[in-house]
Amino acid sequence: MVQVRLFGTAREAAGASVCDLQGETVEEVLRAARVRFGDALGAVLEHSTVWVNGEPASAEHALVPSDELAVLPPVSGG
Repeated sequence: MVQVRLFGTAREAAGASVCDLQGETVEEVLRAARVRFGDALGAVLEHSTVWVNGEPASAEHALVPSDELAVLPPVSGG
């Protein structure tokens, strides 16, 4: 399992800030997050940046169980 940290609107959509999900790639873990937390999180994921262990990661990035995946939605302010 990979530890997933959700920030901002992703945390609000999921109702959780941290969870453990299965997957061998970023894409598989995000698919599992959509299944677990539903369409509200899925909509946020469409516009979010994903980092693995503090570095930007692509959908194809391979994961190992000790990895930490962070979902960073866009931020707005004013």
